[in-house]
Amino acid sequence: MTRQALVFLFHVVLLLATSCVESNYKVYNTSQGIVPGKLNVHLVAHTHDDVGWLKTVDQYYVGSNNSIQGACVQNVLDSLIPALLADNNRKFIYVEQAFFQRWWRGQSEAMQQIVKQLVSSGQLEFINGGMCMHDEAVTHYIDMIDQTTLGHRFIKNEFGVTPRIGWQIDPFGHSAVQAYLLGAEVGFDSLFFGRIDYQDRTKRKNEKSLELVWQGSKNYGSSAQIFAGAFPKNYEPPPGGFYFEVNDDSPIVQDDINLFDYNVQDRVNDFVAAAVSQANITRTNHIMWTMGTDFQYQYAHTWFRQMDKFIHYVNMDGRVNALYSTPSIYTDAKYAANEFWPLKTDDFFPYADRANAYWTGYFSSRPALKRYVRMMSGYYLAARQLEFFKGRSNAGPNTDSLADALAIAQHHDAVTGTEKQHVADDYAKRLSIGHMEAEEVVATSLACLADSMSYDGCKRATLKFQQCPLLNISYCPASEIDLSHGKNLIIVFYNSLGWKRDDVIRIPVDNEDISVFDSKGKVIESQLLPLTDSYIDLRNYHVRAYLGRTPSLTPKYLLAFAVSVPPLGFGTYTIRSVETTGASSTKSSVHTFESSEKSSVEVGPGNLKLTFSSDQSKLINYTNSKSSVQELVEQSYSFYPGYNGTNDKAPQNAGAYIFRPNGTFLIKPEGQVPLTVMHGPIIDEAHQKINEWIYQITRLYKGKEHVEVEFIVGPIPIDDGLGKDVVTQITTTLETNKTFYTDSNGRDFIKRIRDYRSDWELEVNQPIAGNYYPINLGIYAQGSGKEFSVLVDRPLGGSSLVDGQIELMLHRRLLLDDSRGVAENLNETVCIKDDCRGLTIQGKYYFKIDPLGEGAKWRRSFGQEIYSPLLLAFAEEDGDDWMNSHVFTFSGIDSSYTLPDNVAIVTLQELDDGKVLLRLAHLYEVGEDKDLSTMTNIELKKLFPSKKIGKVTETSLSANQERKEMEKKRLVWKVEGSSREESKVMRGGPVDPSKLVVELAPMEIRTFIIDFTRVFTSKIFDT
Repeated sequence: MTRQALVFLFHVVLLLATSCVESNYKVYNTSQGIVPGKLNVHLVAHTHDDVGWLKTVDQYYVGSNNSIQGACVQNVLDSLIPALLADNNRKFIYVEQAFFQRWWRGQSEAMQQIVKQLVSSGQLEFINGGMCMHDEAVTHYIDMIDQTTLGHRFIKNEFGVTPRIGWQIDPFGHSAVQAYLLGAEVGFDSLFFGRIDYQDRTKRKNEKSLELVWQGSKNYGSSAQIFAGAFPKNYEPPPGGFYFEVNDDSPIVQDDINLFDYNVQDRVNDFVAAAVSQANITRTNHIMWTMGTDFQYQYAHTWFRQMDKFIHYVNMDGRVNALYSTPSIYTDAKYAANEFWPLKTDDFFPYADRANAYWTGYFSSRPALKRYVRMMSGYYLAARQLEFFKGRSNAGPNTDSLADALAIAQHHDAVTGTEKQHVADDYAKRLSIGHMEAEEVVATSLACLADSMSYDGCKRATLKFQQCPLLNISYCPASEIDLSHGKNLIIVFYNSLGWKRDDVIRIPVDNEDISVFDSKGKVIESQLLPLTDSYIDLRNYHVRAYLGRTPSLTPKYLLAFAVSVPPLGFGTYTIRSVETTGASSTKSSVHTFESSEKSSVEVGPGNLKLTFSSDQSKLINYTNSKSSVQELVEQSYSFYPGYNGTNDKAPQNAGAYIFRPNGTFLIKPEGQVPLTVMHGPIIDEAHQKINEWIYQITRLYKGKEHVEVEFIVGPIPIDDGLGKDVVTQITTTLETNKTFYTDSNGRDFIKRIRDYRSDWELEVNQPIAGNYYPINLGIYAQGSGKEFSVLVDRPLGGSSLVDGQIELMLHRRLLLDDSRGVAENLNETVCIKDDCRGLTIQGKYYFKIDPLGEGAKWRRSFGQEIYSPLLLAFAEEDGDDWMNSHVFTFSGIDSSYTLPDNVAIVTLQELDDGKVLLRLAHLYEVGEDKDLSTMTNIELKKLFPSKKIGKVTETSLSANQERKEMEKKRLVWKVEGSSREESKVMRGGPVDPSKLVVELAPMEIRTFIIDFTRVFTSKIFDT
């Protein structure tokens, strides 16, 4: 049924219903547009639908589990369509595509046509357009791009439109990367948000600077600026009683003169008063009212009925002008006003909504989930590459399920750790299901590439590869097989980076008389490290908890060896039993020093050496003979008891969102704790048991010039009745003058100064929590001619609270709720039947000290290696025929080519239409490195040597429109004080279709859709 037919039927029913009685039916005039010279109140009807929070995403959609929260997104969308059809002046915006796509798949073709007409007419507008409203603190820029692309391409394919507006109304602080990369670079004309620091908001209200022009990038400058607006309070209707969900207590507009409680003029006066109040803190004669909030419009008519009346009667009153609007209409009105706007740089972190309430705890909440999301993100990047090499199967298995799970996990109540426990479990379950299907893609792709000596499109695969998702806890059945009876263990290492990679691998093995052979069949150096009790306890308990079974054996060793893997390719290594004396792996020498001894021990098989004191004193001497850097380093652990503010005049507890410490307690080693040191040709390790629930391994590698610190923290004890935030401090003698730098979503680094904000004079009430910032890639500080960098394996919170010191929050276990809606304390446990223990976290951080100005290369290159670890696949072989019947090495790019050191492949993905999505990212900022912060080139012909490139189309970041069309539509905003000269912004030029060379400027990310005309049949992938 067409929209016209539905409207006709609606009026026929209305006519029949009113023909038998005297009609009091009122027709409201809702057609008003913008009126020049008046205060225009833009009524933006919206619902904010969390993709999981108190209920799971599916429970929210279907409306189940309503004992927790009465919310049903299906009802919202079902009731919205007839409400819009009832009056073609009504408008509505919708955001979360994870919900909309669920609804869309269940609609008839007739209903889909009606919705397409509503979208085409502008009554229904998609805003933001990602699968979720992602967080901005603890999300990686690649995940932000991926989840936005997934939503944007769906909207483009189904409706032929591109979202114009960013709508990040609920995330808990806002990042520079969101403004320039996920704002301007996806083609948004503006960005609106709800949460900024309460002190900042007060100042901006007074200065009329809630709306501004945001230049989030030092590198892009004004070329990627965006108009941005913070709401006066939050993303709900203004004060004065303008909520109209069923059973809301706001007074409706009662306009029937025959009934009691007639109140039209009172309500009009309320409306005008609220409008004037907001106008007094807003520039121009346009203000926006966000008419809706969480899971509203479940019966949409209750909202639209009241807004119809307000528009009708307010405009009859004439003091202000009310209209149905959208953020796009509002943005165009602001632009047409030709106003100069204040300039904003950097970001909006950290965020506090009142005194003593810094939302900096969630930077580290649920660290296991955060690590799982990050692991799956790197895996998804590699899996898509392999899917491209093999050829995508739309029927499956493919990477779609993992893509969907990862997209949902970026939601601002998902990876943040601010959801209820059963919802966190649901996110993890979805990731696991997606990972299992992606594992099939990886296994079959690697088998195809390794199984055949001639390239045939990878259609057949006989090899069966296994993978080890629990390798982080030293559990890998594929590597723990008995090799003493002639079996060989084959390991294929896939490298998703665009340059050759040299790395050291550690896998659990049970045999000791074994050797490792490289891709040429040559024996390479290897080392056996004994598996310690801490590893064994961690492994056995969590295998039982996660898999429901006890490991059949406990391996004796971790086997370590160096591998070298070609770019976008794999190398194959073989492990076999040997009987020749002296040909097997080297056993580590193990020395244990009692804390009562007074001696020192040096570790480090390469240029970097650490000297420990055997009496467990904290000072470590750091010496790099290559860079001539020497420094005293102190490592320590502390905990902050969670604040209990229940009985305070202004109650505020520490919780999943809020970091509010109640003192600082140094964690000292308990009793006589020995220092155990393992030496070997590849790795040196120093093992320290700090106490019963903290174990640390400091590890140095031959050929590497950084320190790796592995920590096992937990279960955090709570028998003293105290929740705890556990942190580690790495202290140096550097004089850093209160200054340090943290990354923005793994991309740009932003300067931080302790107890300082660039936008207002900070009133310090929480000197610890108020100086915490989100860290996705790393944190560094400079001083005394040196540069001290720390990189992390997952998002977490950190700071430099003392000059020369960097602090990281590793784990949280809290016993009180912080009253931000989740209504649950952050007390994660792992259970085996009735045996429940507090969550234990195993993780790593890495640090390096360089001469001043030389740290960027390590941060950027090794940071990519942390995000994209080598992907391991295992197979067994009887005999020695592998080399004769399989491809041992492979590279997807030309054997004479490697990507420049300053470039990463962010996306290489075959789309469901057979075209290929390619994203290339420059890793360095302007001036960050004297050699690598330069324009660079990528040769597409050498990147795809086996394919004939037919057409290359540059697109927006989210691949939903051509780049040149996006640039034509870009709005150029006037900025206060913009008369000053801006340095020329570097950007890569157009791609010549004959040369096919892509230029990349510092920090630039370019996105392309590539059509291939044919595939060469000869196998040219061997390296």
